Amino acid sequence: MNTHDGDALTDEITAGPGGAMTVQVGIITGDLTVTTADRGDGTARVTVRYTGAEECYDLEGSPVPLPPRGLRALHRAVLQAVRAGRGAVVPGT
Repeated sequence: MNTHDGDALTDEITAGPGGAMTVQVGIITGDLTVTTADRGDGTARVTVRYTGAEECYDLEGSPVPLPPRGLRALHRAVLQAVRAGRGAVVPGT
């Protein structure tokens, strides 16, 4: 599922083996909701949460400078990293 809310992109995906590394709680695994949001200052915040849960966590490396190709390119790269697992962090950090 993909949603676009203003300057944020959200997808529900399953993390690959080894999950995603968060700042607050370390590795999380399973079905996750990933959001990449433009902070309006040239950076983006990337958060993950267990799908259906309220509490979200910053993906390690977030916030990150927006790449020249924009928010969608960053979000796609984050999704690819989380699907791969292995303690995924924001790509390029």
